[in-house]
Amino acid sequence: MAAQAGSSSAAQEDPFVENEEELIFGAESGWVEARTFCDHLPSLSTDLAHIPAPDTPCNRCQHPNENWLCLCCKDILCSRFVNKHMLQHFQQTNHCLALSYSDLSVWCFSCDAYLDAQVIPQLRGVYETAYILKFGEAPPFRTV
Repeated sequence: MAAQAGSSSAAQEDPFVENEEELIFGAESGWVEARTFCDHLPSLSTDLAHIPAPDTPCNRCQHPNENWLCLCCKDILCSRFVNKHMLQHFQQTNHCLALSYSDLSVWCFSCDAYLDAQVIPQLRGVYETAYILKFGEAPPFRTV
């Protein structure tokens, strides 16, 4: 009994966690690790210092919410949860990099993954610009 009590782990203490890897990688919570590199970064627009305001409606349907900024051509289009115009834009143009004006996350449609805009140097500037436009102050960058 004493040996069992002394060898407790997070997986043993929490009956809802099947193994410790789920705690580490967040598999059960739906947490996603953003990538710190993407092969598609060369397709970024050369002028991401000047971007439309976060309250810009979708260029196709004028929906005011859940919009994304295409980081290749700077079009503003709605999410897959509205009318899927950003997804259609990717399918029609192969512009695969987009920034969500809802939470400022960056998505690569080709990699099917989130990208860490605070760590990837090519994305840090547009992330900072979008943050300032949305909140009126510079973002609190985390230390890496």
